[in-house]
Amino acid sequence: MCLMVFAWRSHPDYPLVLAANRDEFYLRRTRPAAWWGHAVSVLAGHDEEAGGTWLGVTRRGRFAALTNVRAPKERNPHAPSRGTLVLSALQAPATAGQWLESNAPRMGTYNGFNMLVGDISAQDDRTAPEPRLQYFSNRSDEAPRALAPGVYGLSNAYLDTPWPKVTRAVVGFACSIASRVEVEPLLRLLENRDVARDLELPSTGVPYDWERALSAIHIRAKGYGTRASTVLTVRNDGLTTFFERSYDIAQPDRFSDRHYEFTIDRAASPVRIKAPGRG
Repeated sequence: MCLMVFAWRSHPDYPLVLAANRDEFYLRRTRPAAWWGHAVSVLAGHDEEAGGTWLGVTRRGRFAALTNVRAPKERNPHAPSRGTLVLSALQAPATAGQWLESNAPRMGTYNGFNMLVGDISAQDDRTAPEPRLQYFSNRSDEAPRALAPGVYGLSNAYLDTPWPKVTRAVVGFACSIASRVEVEPLLRLLENRDVARDLELPSTGVPYDWERALSAIHIRAKGYGTRASTVLTVRNDGLTTFFERSYDIAQPDRFSDRHYEFTIDRAASPVRIKAPGRG
């Protein structure tokens, strides 16, 4: 993903509301969101070139998503694919926190990224684990941290870096869900193609014309752009809605939609695994 705005435990009816755009080269082969594997327990898009994904959710309430950190001078073409981390997090049997704790030390070998990993439980279910959403970047010295309730924005820098597109998206998102949580208004927000004014542009190491094109919420550039928009909501009772709009790479004004709904399976919630030697 290249832009995510989300409300975490700050809406009275929804522990999680998320709107996100995935920006990618048009030539990179991708399959749209679907249930994966024989157990069909992971719902996510599929990067056909490296086998991973960028955003997904599971029937047991695990959520994971990733954005790249834009640092062209630091990019290692031989680094492993970051999308495999999202898939690993979704499939891990332990809690999200345990997965991050055990895997964070080796993540320096990957190109820069930001990651969200969480176990999303119903707020009205006292038997479920405490809902927890964590943020981690392998280009920061900070350890993974649990996010407090609030509204957040994440693009290709650290969480809540005030790039123009992030600021605009967060404001529009907060206003939209304040009245009612609906898919279509959030999709319209994600389809905003306005670019930032020159004085507002960040300096991330790419040429000026790219900096300008990338400042839009919905990107359309030569050979690169927004490939898919996703709206994900989790209601207090565990009802989860996953809506994905995929854009035609030859005719970006054309799109196809996929809509999934399911209820989180509390019986399959992650289990905290005791470390050896601990009581």
